[in-house]
Amino acid sequence: MLRFLPVAFVLCAVLAAVAVAADPSSGPAARPTAIAAQVPSLPLPAPATPPPAQTAPEPAPATSTAPAPAPPRSAPRLRSRAVGLPYRGKLARGIPLAPESDDYVTWDPVRRDSPNRAWRTYATDRLVALVQRVTRAFAVAHPGASRIAVGDLSLPRGGDFGPQYGGLGHGSHQNGLDVDLYYPRKDGCECPPLRPSEVDQVLAQDLVDRFVAAGAQYVFVGPHLRLTGPHRVVQKLVHHDDHMHVRIPNVSRSVR
Repeated sequence: MLRFLPVAFVLCAVLAAVAVAADPSSGPAARPTAIAAQVPSLPLPAPATPPPAQTAPEPAPATSTAPAPAPPRSAPRLRSRAVGLPYRGKLARGIPLAPESDDYVTWDPVRRDSPNRAWRTYATDRLVALVQRVTRAFAVAHPGASRIAVGDLSLPRGGDFGPQYGGLGHGSHQNGLDVDLYYPRKDGCECPPLRPSEVDQVLAQDLVDRFVAAGAQYVFVGPHLRLTGPHRVVQKLVHHDDHMHVRIPNVSRSVR
């Protein structure tokens, strides 16, 4: 009888294991489920955002060591040229004197009005600059004086400036080197004097002296005025009692 006891114990153990396997609510396998049911559920952490992709920095533009191109040069303006002689010549690339400034006005001797017509006021750029410079200096020296009245210079291309253009015309004024300037008047009128007695001799002499000092070749003045200067430069000439006639030397390289 005692021989069969171990076999009985083994058989009981097998039956108990089968019963536990058939009932999932009992035994050690059920306990973890029950414990998990009693633990409150916790929110799951949000998935971590992946860091932005690292991009390689763009290479800095290469700095050029070459010098910046120089701006294009504007073509230099060709200077005026007095061709031939004052009484038989022509004017190349002449420019007009402005109708007026703070220091002078232009006067039309045919219409007897101001300003002069532009086509009567052409000259070399040297003569235009000289007139502007001398009248400016005169105005500074005599702030109370009237502006100087400037008459005819030359035609746009020079050439004959005779009576066909009105009045007595000019025997010279053909190549841009001659200009007429009316004497300052005692009454301050910016117009030609009608007779020698209307001329302010002091101011007129100062104007003559300034053109002589500026390099005039000739200054022709009226025979009935008391205007003086170097005898080779300041010369008396008929029909010049109301204006002086200034001529500058021709410095053009080629005189034809």
